[in-house]
Amino acid sequence: MNETPAPAEAKEAPARILVTGATGYIGGRLVPRLLARGRQVRCVARDPHRLAGYPWPGVEIVAGDLEDPATAARVLAGIGTAYYLVHSMAAGLAFRERDHLMATRFGAAAAQAGVRRIIYLGGLGDPEKVHSKHLVSRQEVGRCLSACGVPVIEFRAAVIVGSGSASFEIIRHLVELLPVMIAPPWIDTRCQPIGIRSVLEYLEEALDHPTASGIYEIGGADILSYKEMMLQYARIRSLRRFIFSFPVPWPQLSSRWIDLLTPVPFRIAQPLVESLRTEVVVRDDRARTAFRVAPTGYSEAVRRALTRLALDFVETTWASSLSSLTQDQPEADVLGSHEGMLLDRRRRRTKAVPERVFEAICTLGGEHGWPAGNFLWQLRGVLDRFCGGVGMRRGRRHARELRVGDPLDFWRVEALEPAHLLRLRAEMKLPGRAWLQFEVLPEPGGSRVEQTAFFEPHGVLGYLYWYSVLPFHRFVFPGLIEALKRQAEQPAPPPPR
Repeated sequence: MNETPAPAEAKEAPARILVTGATGYIGGRLVPRLLARGRQVRCVARDPHRLAGYPWPGVEIVAGDLEDPATAARVLAGIGTAYYLVHSMAAGLAFRERDHLMATRFGAAAAQAGVRRIIYLGGLGDPEKVHSKHLVSRQEVGRCLSACGVPVIEFRAAVIVGSGSASFEIIRHLVELLPVMIAPPWIDTRCQPIGIRSVLEYLEEALDHPTASGIYEIGGADILSYKEMMLQYARIRSLRRFIFSFPVPWPQLSSRWIDLLTPVPFRIAQPLVESLRTEVVVRDDRARTAFRVAPTGYSEAVRRALTRLALDFVETTWASSLSSLTQDQPEADVLGSHEGMLLDRRRRRTKAVPERVFEAICTLGGEHGWPAGNFLWQLRGVLDRFCGGVGMRRGRRHARELRVGDPLDFWRVEALEPAHLLRLRAEMKLPGRAWLQFEVLPEPGGSRVEQTAFFEPHGVLGYLYWYSVLPFHRFVFPGLIEALKRQAEQPAPPPPR
């Protein structure tokens, strides 16, 4: 863990910075901060369309898969500093082998391209006591990157606390849902959580840090057990919660339980839960003296995350790095989760241009009704009025035009990007919060439209509501997106004389 002084020429600012994992939780928050510092940024993504809606002026976006050696060589050309923020944890049991191979190829390509520095975010834990495949893989990646000769600054962190992070979403949903919790013995394992803001500050400062390479363990101001972390969350939310430890005969039961009660799927929950049995506490605190970052305590990080959730200002989530589970199936229907919410997503390709598709979307509701299951929409409005809600009586301001803030039946326009995005927020009486979003992406020969219903359940009643209306979703939502597709593909009417 010895640090290496930087060579004199490394003081010059690099011409361009590469951010891998820009569609992910950390990378998606790092890029705008680098832009704010006036840096030139290049991002690499398997599907560049997933970055099309990000407000990142001047960012160079390159299509490519880092598992392909040719891609690594191409994206690293002309790069001074590279952030390595990718992993294959969602790939299943083979994630460790994929991570090892990808890091080795990336490091070799970086050395050949003359990259001056790689900045990597890995996992905390004593290498001699780590038994989790996830944590072992994170530390192996750091060694693979360093072995190729390019100076590497490696940060090792434990649980990252922030709005939308996988660890925070697990804690949030478990505590919100379960007044009494029977947990495995790992609930008493010690951890040193760190807020997302502190992590980003470390990553930013490393860009021009005088030290060329080294391993730095970073953590927040508090050392807590996972039980204490959940109980502190409960106190901040003014919830009474009781947590008891009890041996679990089947180790995978905890992961299955998390998969059932939180938005985090089993294939991500399993390696995370496995790592919870390893104590992850900072043993070498050189980062506190080498960097200017002053990490906050756990309670402060939780309050910041809850504030962002309350304001609907979540920059990225753990699911940001995952396409909608059907990246290679452009016409798939998906039930899943996103930003701590349940979702029902429909995706279709159409030969119509994005402008025509968006015109069709903007005509929904009002006097013309909904093109699929209109009777069910109207019935839902009647039930909402019976419960004291607004129902469908508000209609819409204009038959074809929308603007942010407009009412649309029992929805309100929350976000509008012409020819690209329309998001409606539900204002009906619900045991939670709901949105209906339409996104249009250009493709060769036409476009792709994604229709997603989001629901953030409040307690058990919210989950019961969601699953009770799913049978109606299976009828209404496929019909709705098919109707929009047909309408968009019809010849455009001639302009009025």
